Amino acid sequence: MAQNAAVLQAVERLGYRVTVGDVAAEAGLPLNVAQQGVLALASDVQAHLQVSEVGEIAYQFPRNARTILLSKSWRLRLQETWNRIWRVLFYLIRISFGILLILSLVLIAVAIFALVMAAQSSQQGDNRNDRRGGGGFIFMPRIWLGNPFYLFDFNYGYGRQRRPREKSEFNFLEAIFSFLFGDGDPNADLEDRRWQTIAAVIRNNRGAVVAEQIAPYLDTLGQGWSREYEDFMLPVLSRFNGQPEVSPQGQLVYHFPELQVTADNRRSISVPQFLQELPRRFSQATSGQIMMAIGLGSANLIGALVLGNLLQDQVLVAELGGLVAFASSIYWLLLGYGAAFLGLPLVRYFWVQQQNRKIDARNSRREEHAIALAATDSTLQEKLSFARQFAAQAIITQDNLAYTTEQDLIEQEAANPDKVDEEWRRRLRESNP
Repeated sequence: MAQNAAVLQAVERLGYRVTVGDVAAEAGLPLNVAQQGVLALASDVQAHLQVSEVGEIAYQFPRNARTILLSKSWRLRLQETWNRIWRVLFYLIRISFGILLILSLVLIAVAIFALVMAAQSSQQGDNRNDRRGGGGFIFMPRIWLGNPFYLFDFNYGYGRQRRPREKSEFNFLEAIFSFLFGDGDPNADLEDRRWQTIAAVIRNNRGAVVAEQIAPYLDTLGQGWSREYEDFMLPVLSRFNGQPEVSPQGQLVYHFPELQVTADNRRSISVPQFLQELPRRFSQATSGQIMMAIGLGSANLIGALVLGNLLQDQVLVAELGGLVAFASSIYWLLLGYGAAFLGLPLVRYFWVQQQNRKIDARNSRREEHAIALAATDSTLQEKLSFARQFAAQAIITQDNLAYTTEQDLIEQEAANPDKVDEEWRRRLRESNP
């Protein structure tokens, strides 16, 4: 289903007239997968085939292909509906962590207040007063629950008006989720970008390249004989039906005939010098939102610890009942949530740093391959010169069509009598050498 969606998106981006090579290059799909997807899509939406005089095939899709698919496929309709529902559900999940934090704080504050007030009004002797600590608990919850933003907002006070405020695309509840779990992998589409870029490099070089031109977009080139014999090119050859060619000097170049056929005279695509992975960010929330989250999380954890101390008087808890009894029953959940709220981001922070060091190392290796390609020596020049012998481009235009399913064959022959006569003369020449 995902591959069919990728084929449809590629067809839409390419203007609805494509070859299999166009789709494979645009979507970064293996040629066999792209061919199956194009054929299936063409059958579903009744696309037209256009055959050139040399037998190359282009597909002309209707511009309402997506609408046709949705009307015919209950799976696609169900998926579209689920995608809309999931966007709402995921938003609710994102804000739920912030809502739970606020509810936890409120519950802890109410329980502490009720316990302290009940203890103050009790006349059970000095032991109870010693345990209360002279009412000190009243003051501490008010500091943490009333002013956590001031304690953790570094812009508060004199500097607030002088420092520019950061802009955030998140509201505070969304920022809580970002603080806890981050904002996803920025390189989730890395493989798609890799193969799309490699296909663009091949097409920019008219279907013939050398290994050094592809190396900046791969993660590893192997070692020893594996690297010497350019084994790292095998996945590229397999994906795009490439053919290795050997020069008289024994050098290898790579030829991709099916990527040389296109339905339009497309301009060269700008590609980066090397495939660059994006560094992971701890959170896209602003520093102010992060400090607010830390402040609220700290207030929640400290409040839970204070509440745990007060809940030791089970007689008083039983007398009060209600919210206090409920808070007592889920106390370990409140304490665990408070600890996890601060512990999880701390662990994730160090994990992000470790991942970014690995990303930097991979980017550096690919950049070294790009630098080596830019500093071409005589051997590389010879390989590039040999590769250009296989460079070509076949464009299927309306002028070189031999047949199209958009029009009846008799009508096509009547509209192009000169082409029909030329075809008969060619056949006569072939039969009478």
